Amino acid sequence: MSTIAWDRRDFLKVTVAGTSGLVLGLHLSSSIAEAAPAENFEPNVWISIDPTGAVTITVAKQEMGQGVLTSLSMIVAEELDADWSMVRAVQADAHPTKYGSQGTGGSSSVRTSYERLRQAGATAKMMLVSAAADRWNVPPSSCLARESVVTHPPTNRHATYGELAEAAARQPVPEMATLKDPKDFRIIGTRTKRLDTAAKVNGGYQFGLDVRVPGMLFCVIARSPSFGGKVRTFDATKTRTVSGVVDVVQTDDGIAVLGKHTWAVIRGRETLTVEWDPGSNADFSSEKMWKQFEEASAQAGTVDRTVGNPDSALRTAARVLEATYQVPILAHATMEPMNCTADVRPDRCEIWAPTQAPQRVQNEAARVLGLKADMVAVHVTGMGGGFGRRLQADYAVEAVRVSKAVGSPVQVVWTREDDMTHDFYRPSSMSVLRAGLDASGSPVAWTHRMAGANVRGLVVPSSWPEYDIPNVAVDFHILTTPVPIGAWRSVGAGHNVWLVESFMDELAHAAGQDPVAYRLAHLKKHPRQHRCVEEAAKRSGWGTPLPHGRGRGIAVGEDFGTVVAEVAEVSIEQGRIKVHRIVAVVDCGPYVNPDTIEAQVEGAIVYGLSAALYGEITLKDGRVEQQNFDSYPVMRLDDMPVVEVHLLKSDAPMGGIGEPGLPPATPAVCNALFALTGRRVRKLPVVL
Repeated sequence: MSTIAWDRRDFLKVTVAGTSGLVLGLHLSSSIAEAAPAENFEPNVWISIDPTGAVTITVAKQEMGQGVLTSLSMIVAEELDADWSMVRAVQADAHPTKYGSQGTGGSSSVRTSYERLRQAGATAKMMLVSAAADRWNVPPSSCLARESVVTHPPTNRHATYGELAEAAARQPVPEMATLKDPKDFRIIGTRTKRLDTAAKVNGGYQFGLDVRVPGMLFCVIARSPSFGGKVRTFDATKTRTVSGVVDVVQTDDGIAVLGKHTWAVIRGRETLTVEWDPGSNADFSSEKMWKQFEEASAQAGTVDRTVGNPDSALRTAARVLEATYQVPILAHATMEPMNCTADVRPDRCEIWAPTQAPQRVQNEAARVLGLKADMVAVHVTGMGGGFGRRLQADYAVEAVRVSKAVGSPVQVVWTREDDMTHDFYRPSSMSVLRAGLDASGSPVAWTHRMAGANVRGLVVPSSWPEYDIPNVAVDFHILTTPVPIGAWRSVGAGHNVWLVESFMDELAHAAGQDPVAYRLAHLKKHPRQHRCVEEAAKRSGWGTPLPHGRGRGIAVGEDFGTVVAEVAEVSIEQGRIKVHRIVAVVDCGPYVNPDTIEAQVEGAIVYGLSAALYGEITLKDGRVEQQNFDSYPVMRLDDMPVVEVHLLKSDAPMGGIGEPGLPPATPAVCNALFALTGRRVRKLPVVL
């Protein structure tokens, strides 16, 4: 058993009204949500137990398919010793201060909430046990709690949590919360069905596009096709004659067409006559961007880190290798395009948004309307994917502006074409890598120069597998382009792991050594990576014969505290790359729900393979050329390989899981293609 001391200021209140049961509120502090001053803070997690014994957990991290409502509820239920069949989770609305940061990204939800949620459940359980002990006039230490029932074994008495809830709410908050020994867990670490599955299957789950508000109008917006462009003139005469179109207004975002249903407004927008001022970016293109990157790469950049003396080591190396790698712009391409419903009134605003950052939506709406944040209510709906795109608030601001302009509730809907051409894209980059090998083939020096647009984390050494190389230098150029950029699933590691693992494979073959053995030889100071590579090789049958026409490749990466090694098997069939199998070995430290973890790794691999094989946004005349999935393909069912996910037992600190499965997928496939064809892939997507 372990004991956690509670600061009483961490609790807001324990309340009861009539027979409403126990409602326990506490503030979660973490690296992204520190405790507010005692006199001001409010809770960001509520445990509510009603007289029937139902346990409701309100979660302030956003569910977007990753299973966070279930995982966070499992943590609370474990320490609460709740009957899992009685547990349900509800999504918290935005609040300026109550929950700390509600932003959901960086694979952070479980790992930053884990300890505090355990404390929440343990404290509530102690209060329930104390209530039972008072009822029976026995010491609390003689009582046991399990499956939402408190028992007194010596007298065979028992009481359910529902029966005890009202009395428990009057108990004093314990000074100490006693946590379970992990060996006694019965919920955490087990395969647990998701709490939201039934609603998604029967159609009861509400996504952003499902929102309906009385008096609501539907809306699509004609936006500038070029970055930074503006409306010069427009004519909506024909548009107003389209059946179902109600109004046409101009806002800061473009020309909004409003109507009774989406078909009307989409048809109406097609009839608009708009003359656009393309602005200063009218001649920007992919060719200009790559030339800009190439010129920068020829010059020394800002130093990120230097270890040893790489220049000297390169001069004396037995062999020097150099390679240039190019990573393209990528769109998020979430399955549910952007949308938001807003109802703006003179003194308030109500928003329904599928968002990863509800407080950002709240603050941006308040700024646009000149209101205080607490005058803007943001209801978080389900999301058909996020991947970093829904960390932005642009689509919500659009809805707010249109609603204000027309004085009615409005649902702004993006088409796939809108989504593809007005994203906050993963930035492109160009990297020049050089390495020096000694006479035995071991790397003695490694240099990396990157040029590209920047998102926080684009160049993050900690996202690299830290191979044992004595002399290392990294420098970079952060360049400005007109392309809006944002976080894209796995952020910097999506670039860096591909670069590092592809070049490391080049070094292994230049040294005439097996790629697995070469990696293991240079990961001796990094046991987690070493173990994952070793286990992935074993699980995939590395070194055993493959069917004719197949190649095998390996890669390892670390992202958000989790290490993942992957082995890919590929072939070329009728001129197309076919990925047959991916074996992934994951060290994420302690974990909550293995079923959710496996699903996340599988999903990340799908995303990574889409990027490797198909993903590229190109620019011409200051605008995006790709419009839909015909020109920006993603993995489909018949493209998918068999994916095997193996979780390692680990005493490492808990890592994230939503993103780390993605980065190794691309280099594993590219390295397998080299094994098959003898050709290196240094520019994505892969072109045969």
